[in-house]
Amino acid sequence: MEDYRTIRGTAIGEYEEKKSRFIAQLSFADSEEKAVAFLEQVRAANRTARHNVYAYRLREGSRERYSDDGEPAKTAGTPALEVLQHSGLTDLIVVITRYFGGVLLGTGGLVRAYTTATSRALEAAEVVTVRSVVALDVTVDYGLYERADLLIRAAGGKLAEPEFTDKATLRWQMPEHTEGPLLTQLQELTRGTANVTVSEPFYAAF
Repeated sequence: MEDYRTIRGTAIGEYEEKKSRFIAQLSFADSEEKAVAFLEQVRAANRTARHNVYAYRLREGSRERYSDDGEPAKTAGTPALEVLQHSGLTDLIVVITRYFGGVLLGTGGLVRAYTTATSRALEAAEVVTVRSVVALDVTVDYGLYERADLLIRAAGGKLAEPEFTDKATLRWQMPEHTEGPLLTQLQELTRGTANVTVSEPFYAAF
């Protein structure tokens, strides 16, 4: 599986035109179930809204879906999906809630509103790359802790909270296949006594 880009958590973008409010809520979703659950959550919180338009892209099966939710065809869900496509991100859903302001915006106005609201939510989102990583840990004497910590950081490892008992245990993640040189350095640092455990590869935001 290749690396891919998505967002972490959720983000919101808003746009207002002629008293109509468009609130775009973006969320990470790596399955149809999660996308639908987020859609239902937004709908439930905005029952009085005129429209809850949505679009989502899933890596699994390269699936894309959208709904205009009562807006004229190609003025709402389609432009929102196009913004997601242009971003290059996947495994995400956007739900745009429209509170009608009493003035019709016309097709051009609607396309602009749904596009802008979605774009603003994307601008507010934290974009992450999901890649194949391994989790590692090593236990060292306190005298070697700081040097081990520096070696791991220099090798591009993302450190978690260390554990301190009679010795210090460092835990970190790094992209798969990049750990080789670091393992050698840790053996040299500890004169061959370092017992580094390396997990099976898994996919995570890194």
